[in-house]
Amino acid sequence: MPTVAYLANQFPCSVEPYVADEIQELRRRDLAVIPCSARQAGTEIDPNLKAFADETLYLQPLRPKLAICAALACILKFPILKDFFHRALLQGNEPAERRLRALLHTWLGVYYALLIKRSRAEHIHVHHGYFASWIAMVAARVLGIEFSMTLHGSDLLLHPAYLDTKLKYCKFCVTISEFNRSHLLERYPEVPPGKIIVRRMGVDPGYTDTHPAPVPQGGRLVMLAVGRLHSVKDHAFLVRACRLLKNHEIHFECAIAGDGPERSSLETLIDELDLQGEVHVLGHLSRRQLDARYVAADLVVLTSRSEGIPLVLMEAMARGKPVLAPAITGIPELVLDGQNGFLYHPGSLEDFAARVELVQHRKSALGPLARAARQHVLQHFNREKNLAAFCDLLLANISSIPISQPVEHNFYENPVLQ
Repeated sequence: MPTVAYLANQFPCSVEPYVADEIQELRRRDLAVIPCSARQAGTEIDPNLKAFADETLYLQPLRPKLAICAALACILKFPILKDFFHRALLQGNEPAERRLRALLHTWLGVYYALLIKRSRAEHIHVHHGYFASWIAMVAARVLGIEFSMTLHGSDLLLHPAYLDTKLKYCKFCVTISEFNRSHLLERYPEVPPGKIIVRRMGVDPGYTDTHPAPVPQGGRLVMLAVGRLHSVKDHAFLVRACRLLKNHEIHFECAIAGDGPERSSLETLIDELDLQGEVHVLGHLSRRQLDARYVAADLVVLTSRSEGIPLVLMEAMARGKPVLAPAITGIPELVLDGQNGFLYHPGSLEDFAARVELVQHRKSALGPLARAARQHVLQHFNREKNLAAFCDLLLANISSIPISQPVEHNFYENPVLQ
């Protein structure tokens, strides 16, 4: 049975359910998968993911004896790691802090190799292009195996640290939109086009079979935003747009479901703009509570500055809900403006407000658009079909033949691993 080490920055993570989905599907296909996480799981773990937390191999906290072995191995294995050290220290225009972190992550990559070597993993797949992808790249080199990675949005658009090197040495790169693929090929023309492969995310259309109790709506247009309260999600833009809607005497309610570091500043902004009666920050909601909010919503909105293709939009459209989102990155591949949803000009409060007013005026006539939204998701963003396509790709590319000389087995025998 082939064995794959699957590494994420943090796993399990409730906002990235697709990682667990991929692991489960690969196991159903008789692939041995070792869940790995560069960071400890959060304190609040979805009960459905608790079993994963118990079996995940965490890099932290570090095992002291193994950490010392990894430091020695960095020296002994310098000949096969020297191109990584050279790139981290001497090439590119990364700031000094970033270069120092790359050195630390090189050591962590060797450490990770020692952690998983007994599993005889034949391949490493890493989710996201952040620091864990450098760790996976180094570990694969030390173990003499190949690695691949999945890129989403911010990891290639906002934080593409050393992505040139990761793309050079990965066997293949999965990304979730045609926009992402075009961006990568334009920015890194030396990468063979066949190396970057689109595999879309998806949702379960069966969500529409649930019928939770609706939330009281009054006579207002009910908007819903779902997502972590982080600056990149730009909920502050949404709050300011709501002030503009209030100025236009639009009767509405806006619920923001999610929690995160921006919550306090958002609540302050809501108070400053006198929107306490219209905008409500709900915090983290259970699946059932969120289902109720979807049912009650007239319009699901998203105001991010950077995205892949958001699952929240897929979920809303699968439920037959109108959506409004910025025309950025891969979103127009999901939301076809005026056909199955609405797009606004990024950064334009006036255009956002105008689209909301349009929805309010046409609310009773949006049935065909809602049906088109659901059909588009069923055809192109179906979880079951897209998950199968990802697993087909990974299985087809796993090789049991080492690509370089693996580490000496006796050097890394360590009582910590006994």
